[in-house]
Amino acid sequence: MLRIAVPNKGSLSGPASAMLHEAGYQQRRESKELVIVDPDNEVEFFYLRPRDIAIYVSSGRLDIGITGRDLLVDSGAGAEEILPLGFARSTFRFATRPGTARGVEDFGGMTVATSYEGIVDKHLAEKGIDATVVHLDGAVETAIELGVAQVIADVVETGTSLRNAGLEVVGEPIMTSEAVVIRRTGEDTETPKVQQFLRRLQGVLVARTYVMMDYDCRAEHLERAVALTPGLESPTISPLHNEGWVAVRAMVPAKEAQRIMDGLYALGARAILTTAIHACRL
Repeated sequence: MLRIAVPNKGSLSGPASAMLHEAGYQQRRESKELVIVDPDNEVEFFYLRPRDIAIYVSSGRLDIGITGRDLLVDSGAGAEEILPLGFARSTFRFATRPGTARGVEDFGGMTVATSYEGIVDKHLAEKGIDATVVHLDGAVETAIELGVAQVIADVVETGTSLRNAGLEVVGEPIMTSEAVVIRRTGEDTETPKVQQFLRRLQGVLVARTYVMMDYDCRAEHLERAVALTPGLESPTISPLHNEGWVAVRAMVPAKEAQRIMDGLYALGARAILTTAIHACRL
């Protein structure tokens, strides 16, 4: 039985469960459920605090887990990333009052408040900066107003909350994060069940990224049409009943679909359709 840790709350929880459901795994129906068994897939899911998942996986009690890259690094646990999942993306940055510092090189002797002291300690040490790091849980923007710190380090999305607090971003990003699948450092992932799990998630990622495009095209325009829709390996091409016409099918990036349809139409292609891909194996 494969034992997998899943975030039980926060921004990681809903998207992680949705991806697992798309991958064909049973998920909990109520938030109070802490453990569920999916007997058909021989998997047991444990719903844990996102910050604790790397610790559990590093202990070897659980085989793999889903958590944030930032939480993995901050934990200092003996676990490593094996697959990025593309959701819950964020950027971790320093911020302070305007005029306090031009960059991280000016932080010497200052106090930095953060909820991620593991990440910040490591980053400052790599830069050779001697600063004091204090841990706060949430709302670190108020640390500067209350005089607890001169600098904060936090997740920045639009920067609106920082500006509202009279702060500005300083220096380059400390790190970028997203949801990731992790394993115990050095653990073998070649076991059939782990490989099947990873293939399923990779299939969901591809299905979310591509659409299937079908269209009819004059044979003399086929080469230019195929240049727009090369597919993952090559497109499927079939002759139509009307002489001189062919039907083409290929996977195309979803974000490029409208542009590609415009190009095909300009070439004379007709009956251009796109359909969603719900699952795949490559």
